Amino acid sequence: MAKLFKLISAVAAFAIATSAAFADIKPVKYVFLFIGDGMSIPQRMMTEQYLKLSGGDGLVINSFPNQAITYTYSANSFITDSAASGTAIACGEKTNNGTIGLNAKNEKIESIAYAAKKAGKKVGIITSVTINHATPSAFYAHNRSRSNYYDIALEMMDSGFDYFAGGGAAKSDDKKSKNYKGDVYELAKKAGYNVHVEISREDFDKLSSKSGKIMAFGEKEALPYAIDAKEGSLRLADFVRKGIEVLDNPKGFFIMAEGGKIDWMCHANDAATVIKEVIDFDNAVRVAYEFAKKHPKDTLIVTTGDHETGGLTLGFAGTGYTSFIERLGMQKCSQDVFKSKYVADLNKKLKAEGKKTTFEDVKPLLTECFSLKFDGDPKDPMFVSEEDQEKLKKAFDADHAPKKKGEKPAFMRAVSHCFDNKAGVAWTSGAHTALPVNTTAVGKCAEEFNGAIDNTDISKKLKQAVR
Repeated sequence: MAKLFKLISAVAAFAIATSAAFADIKPVKYVFLFIGDGMSIPQRMMTEQYLKLSGGDGLVINSFPNQAITYTYSANSFITDSAASGTAIACGEKTNNGTIGLNAKNEKIESIAYAAKKAGKKVGIITSVTINHATPSAFYAHNRSRSNYYDIALEMMDSGFDYFAGGGAAKSDDKKSKNYKGDVYELAKKAGYNVHVEISREDFDKLSSKSGKIMAFGEKEALPYAIDAKEGSLRLADFVRKGIEVLDNPKGFFIMAEGGKIDWMCHANDAATVIKEVIDFDNAVRVAYEFAKKHPKDTLIVTTGDHETGGLTLGFAGTGYTSFIERLGMQKCSQDVFKSKYVADLNKKLKAEGKKTTFEDVKPLLTECFSLKFDGDPKDPMFVSEEDQEKLKKAFDADHAPKKKGEKPAFMRAVSHCFDNKAGVAWTSGAHTALPVNTTAVGKCAEEFNGAIDNTDISKKLKQAVR
């Protein structure tokens, strides 16, 4: 432990020494902060390459003129979790992993959002995951445990913020909570919020600056993955666009929008789904960027990640110096949908016939959803070798055998590794890493986000901007 803290101290000293000096940042009327959860340089560059190979222009977040390498360690670990990193970005102080809106001494600390509210700005908090998940909650809540979802949700209405949107609240009616007061949504209505859960596009489009304080959630909990989303469904960009509409006022606003499901599929090592989530995130930033073009002297946009997830590597020994990122476009759905729909439907069908699902039964589904081939020309780049087939079968059998304590599902990870490796992409972890993230910025005072900074610097600088 002593060595760990020496290492953290060394990194902290380096960050302080190399951090851009704080200037007297002038107030900015409109401030946007976008956080890609689990998104570091590899996730951004993989998506950039995919878009360019697909004939696109690349990510707008990578085009911003001001860029800063950003350190992410927490108060008690070289590798942070989203609660500690979210708190550092939101409040400007390091805290322990798992802690929301409190410093390492468990004292309440103020977020950018509260600073903006104090200054008379309107405030919007948006996410593609649950609104009381670690990163968004760091902007309005204070709790020793990120897992106290119900208690954290209660602080939404206490915050008095003007617009909560995206994914709904987890455990919104948790009667097991010691602090249970009733369904969170009903309490929010009593507190004066205009509440919509699983809102239709028609009702969503009707919301305006005359709608009062708003909670508008596209789902009961997290939004669907972009790769699985139905055409016309509400996405992160829609919630940002509506946020601009309902929050605009003479004193301006602060909007934090999180692409939270980038992290979830990095944990699962599903590169194709990650790419679509990063694109979805970038689409939301584009909405703000178009707004900034109309208000260039009054708008600041900052984009960052809270940490890297998965240890994504843009290279694989089996493909040498060649990559085939475009092959990731051959995947048709996320791991979650593959399991919950395709495999589940197959299991149901075979069970009705009195049979158990085998790896041989699943092969056609792997071909349909991941373009993996088990017959034909072995020289076909999507052909699965005997060695890889054995790995897949072993993982499949392990998932269908009695589980040992702490043993995690193996098959879907094995499928993703097999598929991703064919694109020249690999993973080193199913967890977070200490890799720095990239912060990019454009607009008024954006030059403050250059060089090497600590994640706490983002809050310190933006608190000056929103004042």
